[in-house]
Amino acid sequence: MTQKMAKKISLKPLGNRVVAKRTEEEETTKGGIILPDSAKQKQETATVVAIGTGSKTKDGKEIPVPVSVGDTILMDKYAAQEVSIDDEEYIIVKADDIIAIVEN
Repeated sequence: MTQKMAKKISLKPLGNRVVAKRTEEEETTKGGIILPDSAKQKQETATVVAIGTGSKTKDGKEIPVPVSVGDTILMDKYAAQEVSIDDEEYIIVKADDIIAIVEN
């Protein structure tokens, strides 16, 4: 876990939800053109900062959340709920809406 991720957040997701922080977007294009905030498209990748306990089946069996804190995830474009806590922007997404874990 990096130093930036060491900051404790006051947000605990419930069930099969995940709290994540979007990855920083580049300010310029490959050709050197600087993009204003209004022209930037939100990325679908984020770093997990907190996970819920998971969900349960009808039988009461627990299904754990398939990601860990610190994982970089790829998610559905419009699946996340944006929230602001202590002047930090986070997203909350259901584990079912996570498409993949990005491995470096």
